[in-house]
Amino acid sequence: MTEFPRETTPDHDDLLARAFRENAPQREAEDSGRDLSDLESPTVGELELAERNAFRRVTRDTDIRSEDTEDGYEVEYRKLRLEQVILVGVWTEGTTAEVEANMAELAALAETAGAEVHDLLYQKRDKPDPGTYIGSGKVDQLKTIVESTGADTVVFDGELSPGQLITLEDRLKTKVIDRTMLILDIFAQHAKSKEGKAQVSLAQMEYLYTRVRGWGGNLSRQAGGRAGSNGGVGLRGPGETRIEADRRRLRTDMAKLRKELSAMKTAREIKRSQRRGSTTPQIAIAGYTNAGKSSLINAMTGAGVLVEDALFATLDPTTRRAHLPDGRAIVFTDTVGFVRHLPTQLVEAFKSTLEEVLGADLILHVVDGADPFPLKQIEAVNKVIYDIVRESGEDVPPELIVVNKIDAADPVTLAELRHTLDRDNVVYVSAATGEGIDELTARIELFLNSLDAHVEMLVPFTRGDVVSRIHEVGTVLAEKYDEDGTRLDVRLPQRVAQELDEFVV
Repeated sequence: MTEFPRETTPDHDDLLARAFRENAPQREAEDSGRDLSDLESPTVGELELAERNAFRRVTRDTDIRSEDTEDGYEVEYRKLRLEQVILVGVWTEGTTAEVEANMAELAALAETAGAEVHDLLYQKRDKPDPGTYIGSGKVDQLKTIVESTGADTVVFDGELSPGQLITLEDRLKTKVIDRTMLILDIFAQHAKSKEGKAQVSLAQMEYLYTRVRGWGGNLSRQAGGRAGSNGGVGLRGPGETRIEADRRRLRTDMAKLRKELSAMKTAREIKRSQRRGSTTPQIAIAGYTNAGKSSLINAMTGAGVLVEDALFATLDPTTRRAHLPDGRAIVFTDTVGFVRHLPTQLVEAFKSTLEEVLGADLILHVVDGADPFPLKQIEAVNKVIYDIVRESGEDVPPELIVVNKIDAADPVTLAELRHTLDRDNVVYVSAATGEGIDELTARIELFLNSLDAHVEMLVPFTRGDVVSRIHEVGTVLAEKYDEDGTRLDVRLPQRVAQELDEFVV
């Protein structure tokens, strides 16, 4: 990583086309897929991972590429090769270690999107330059680096204004994108469900709407009028410009997507209300991207959810049913991961998905213990959750922090977490090795027990249906039979205990 010393142009037609395409482009990367031929019945997650990596299976062998180029395939390989990117950041606060960790995260985002990182540069400033983000002199230095490395794209670790974006494109003569556009691209690649694709498309369009750029009056439409004329006196203006036409098209498509998402939201709310009406406890798994949420749900349920060492591998909520050791059924919901400076457009588009967290009885907040700054992750996740809470008006469910990947964590970092976090509200686990999973399960049981009513019930022998329901939804601590019926010492959800109040003794 390089620090600037003290002292190009993206095709916007392509950007718009990307937003309008129903299916996001698949980018290639080195093949890391698992061979599933040796498995008799691969899990859903394994199949999804194999499918995702199959799209990335593009050879990077130079000899093969040169042979095919002679046969006229040069254009195809130019399209398929990995983009060469340079990452640029501005250091306004924090330590050197923190800014380098942020740049490393940006590099991970770029690689997840299918790019190859050539260099990482950052500059120390009080605040980003309003015109060029890094200052005019540094733009000239960056241009020299771009020309010497042959990079296709420059990625800035921040959100660029439309003016900054245009200026940098014109000065650097190469494609320029910002952190928000990069994250949107990753979401577009990983969205699988119809709702997820619609949410990402809407977020892309909202982002691009203010960044549409016209190409001058030569692309304008002439105002109406008689045939063979320019429209008559006072009507010889340029008419609708290209930028106006692009924005009109975006507005039309955004309205269509919002209508579709509204219908999907209704279906989601119906399913959510059905789950709330159920006596089965709901547990939402939330946390920073790549913190190991899907791995944790697999370790606890054996569900076979898609697991990949990549950012934003999970976009569509996954719900899995499991049983605790005491026999009680619970439902886990794996949600989309959060990230530092999560784009506002994505938070808005994925609001219905993120609200799954608020409807749970308990939130398992998963933290990556192997990250250099896990407390920053917790802060970023809490910010997004409380933003959603503020708009929805609902209360935040109780939270249990789960520090994952302790097998790979720095002992100093773990010591800092143990000193900072409330020991009564945190569990340290490793989803990979299984360490701490039993303790986490016990903590969940203990929490759910606190929500239950502990009662003794006497059920007549003629009401076998009641006994069956008690076994189904409650935890039977003791059961015996006497001349009056079945006597049970049981923990039940409060609502069920009130319904069966006539049998309480």
